[in-house]
Parts: sequence; structure tokens; C-alpha cells
Amino acid sequence: MEQTEVLIVGAGPVGLTLAIDLGQRGIRCRVIDLKPGPEFLPKMERCNARTMEIFRRMGLAEKIRTAGLDADVPMDVFITRSLTHAPFVHLDYPSVRAARAEIAACEDTSLPAEPYQLISQYTLEPLLRDAAEALPGVEICYDTAFTGLDQDAEGVTARLTGPDGDTHIRAAYLVGCDGGASAVRRALGIGLRGEGDLLRLRQALYRCDDLFGRLPIGDGPGRGRHYHITDDRHSFLIMQDSTRHWTLHAVVEDDAAMARQFETVVGAPVDYEMLYVGEWKQNLLLADRYGAGRVFLAGDAVHLVIPTGGLGMNTGIGDAVDLGWKLAATLRGWAGPALLASYEAERRPVGDRNIGASRYASTGRRKWRGMWHEGLLEDSAALAGFTRTAEAEQRKTNEMIGAELGYRYTGSPVIWEEPGGPEQLFRSYDPTAWTGVRLPHAWVRPGTSLLDLAGPGFTVLDLGGNAEAAATLAAALEAFRAPAEVLSLPDPRLRDLYGRDLFLLRPDLHIAWRGNALPADPAALARTVTGHALP
Repeated sequence: MEQTEVLIVGAGPVGLTLAIDLGQRGIRCRVIDLKPGPEFLPKMERCNARTMEIFRRMGLAEKIRTAGLDADVPMDVFITRSLTHAPFVHLDYPSVRAARAEIAACEDTSLPAEPYQLISQYTLEPLLRDAAEALPGVEICYDTAFTGLDQDAEGVTARLTGPDGDTHIRAAYLVGCDGGASAVRRALGIGLRGEGDLLRLRQALYRCDDLFGRLPIGDGPGRGRHYHITDDRHSFLIMQDSTRHWTLHAVVEDDAAMARQFETVVGAPVDYEMLYVGEWKQNLLLADRYGAGRVFLAGDAVHLVIPTGGLGMNTGIGDAVDLGWKLAATLRGWAGPALLASYEAERRPVGDRNIGASRYASTGRRKWRGMWHEGLLEDSAALAGFTRTAEAEQRKTNEMIGAELGYRYTGSPVIWEEPGGPEQLFRSYDPTAWTGVRLPHAWVRPGTSLLDLAGPGFTVLDLGGNAEAAATLAAALEAFRAPAEVLSLPDPRLRDLYGRDLFLLRPDLHIAWRGNALPADPAALARTVTGHALP
């Protein structure tokens, strides 16, 4: 029987990110996927700021930016009757180049180290596959179906069907990153709760080489990222990363109608080819559990959101980097039993929170859509009221920086939690350096973020010049065989920004502890953050 350390079911962005994280930590893993290879299908189209920080830490951010949308293209959003009509609402959002320039000039912790990047999943997925396959010990097998599992105290035996027939593989752990219809989740008997099948739409992918270059058409909106159409079909046109491909969502009667709907939305004659069309459902669903025994779930397998707000894949990437280092720590023998148990304790509340953020954003969009009717065009006062509402409510979709960066792990068994703490809003980000949050970004020198300097294991960050205390804390971690290093940056500016002398950073850069002096019992702290403390 073939063996590996971790079997990952699902070779989408979440499964591949987990494979990269494990591979960079020296863990052998195999990724399987039912499809024959990466597909040219429209799915996600934006990596948010937190995801790009994660990819920066993996050494992939610049490759992703090179492959994605050109840095000078604006990310504007429009609400309009068609691409030939003057827009009712124009929300101005900076290009990646402009956003990076703003971040480069920022002298505090209020901005992320990386801005968003528009990149279509069909571009991102092959890039992540290549990065994963370049790592020793990582293997990716397409055209392979997961059909069942058995687990015991020592590992998991998965049943697979591939090109050569039925086979089995033995792994220490298995992770289901296999989407909303997850076969792994069903094999575990784990259910989903929430609001399902809220709206059914069709999505189509088109190639239209000259549309972007012709914008604006007539009095229509200019170049941007999203075009929301004021009709009764929920039409929503999205520019893809090539600027030659476009996706359209709409409620229409059949697949063939999506061709006519594209022509209606554009509003002017264009040459195009419809490459794909399929139906999808809006869901707001959360799994009852994030795994069982030696089997874990991540991504859409445990949280299904409406794409409004862009929190689907990006939440899954967060799952992957939370789980990856904990699996590696357990497999390398220095983790206590609470470490893997903390995965659900930390990530399920984030999944629940982001479902709430998606509901908040989609409710805003439904509000302005519910106000629209053609008679508004004959009533200037009513039209002005619609425009004001549409502008305010649409911002809920496109301004989610608090949801992206501000989540905090509370109630985790492996964080030395402080009582209280800020309540982060969806649309605004408070760059607090509280326990449980991801360490806010600040520049140490031009081009080098504090996030860049943390090690792959635990990092004791010393901002107050207390080398002895930092060394003592690192030694306490090493007594549990955990990898730890000291990062000494006794800089008054950084000390003022972060508000404490000492920080203990986890491998995923979340703050496990902070203080101005050693805790009374450094061994107890080390025992807790490595998962050895009893509940």
C-alpha cells in the first residue's frame, strides 16, 4: 500500500496552498483531484490583502502579480443600465500599482504589507500547482477520485479510483479541500447549517478581445473591475485578469440565453465567444465540525459564502495556513494534543464571521436592486434617492478590509489570551497588536516588512531591547523541541507602534503572547502555545 504523511483531497487553491505550506516545512504530501487537470473555468478572481501577505511569506507574491491583472488597471466598480449608458454609481478603487505606492509610503501599521491582486482562478491554480510540484515530497495526482476512508489511532486509509483502477493509500492525516459538495465531509457524516439555495444564477465565461479597449462605449462606464446592471436578472459583469475574458452572472431561463444576455449587458455590437456556462446557487452555510479524528476539512468544504465580498477562497487560504504548521508540528513530534484541536477552535469562528460578512454585503446589494425599476428614470428625486442608496450599499461588497485583516482567534487553547480586546468591524481595520490577531505590518526599512523577518517556527520578537528575556522565552519553547528564534529590533518607533516590548509569534504570524517582561512561568506559556497544556 502506498503511503504519505498527509493526503489532500482537492487540488484547488486551498488544497494547493496547504500542499505548498507543508512542502516548505518538509512534510511529504499527496494531492488528488477528480478533474484531469486545472480547468479554464470562472471561479474566484481576487486574492485579498491577507491572502497576498500569505503568498508573500511563501515567496509567491511577485509571481502571482506577474501572472495576474496588469498593475496599472483600475479596480473601479460601476452600477449602470449597460456598458453604453452613463453609470448611476462609480466607485473609484486604486490599481495595484497605486495601492502599493500608498503602502510603501505608510509609516504606521494601518495598511497590509500587500494590496489585493485580481487573478482568475484558472490562472492562479496552475501557478500554485507548479510551485507545489517543485517541492520535494509533494505529489499531485489528477483524474483520481476519493471514494471513502477508514481511520484508526495511527492514521487514515483512503480508498481512491484512478486511471489504473481502485487503490488505497495510507496517510497519517487526511484533509478534505474538495469544495461545497465535499466527499470527505460526507464520508465523515458532517452536516452543513445555515441558509441554502438562496438564489440560482447562471455564470458564463466569454472571450471578447476588444471590449476592454473600447471602454467607455458611448456615455457608458470606463475601465474597471465590476459592472452591476440595473435589471431584474441580477446581471453582474466581471472583468477577468487577461482583460480579454469576462464572466457574467444572471438569472435567465436557459444556457443559450446567456449569450443574448451578454449582448444586452454590453449594449453595443462586439465579437465574442461564449466558452462556458453553468448554474450555481447562493449559499450561506457552515459545517457543524471542521473534521473528525485524523481527518480535517478546509475551504468550501466547511464554509459556503455568497461571493459578494470576496471571502470564499480567501477564507480557505487562511484555513490552509492555520492547519499546515499544526500538522507539520504534530508530524515532527513537538506538538501537544491541543495544537491540532485548536484548528477548529480558531478557524470555525472565522468561517462563521465571514459568512456573516458575506450576508451583510449581499443584503446591501439586494437592497439597491430591490429599489430599481424603469420608472425611476422619469422621477429625478426618486432616481437621486436610488443612486445615494446604491452607492452606500454597494460599498459593503467592495470594502471588506476589516473582515480580511481584523479577525482574531479567541478561546483558542494555544493562545495566551488577554481579556477584552477590540471588536473588529467588517469594513474598517483596527491595526491592534492584541493576542490572537495576525501581527500588523510595518516597514522595518524600505521594502522589508516586519512580517518578512519572522522565522518559519516560533519567533520571539524583542522590540524593547530585553535580550535576556527573549532568549529565556525561546529556550522555554526549545525545551518542548519547538523551533524558535529571537528577532531583536530595539526600535522606539516600532515599540510605539506595537505597544509592547515582547511578542511571541506563531509560524502563521498570529500573536500567541505579548508583554513587557517575561511571564511568571515561561514554561507554562511554552506548554500552552505548543499544545501540551491540559484543558
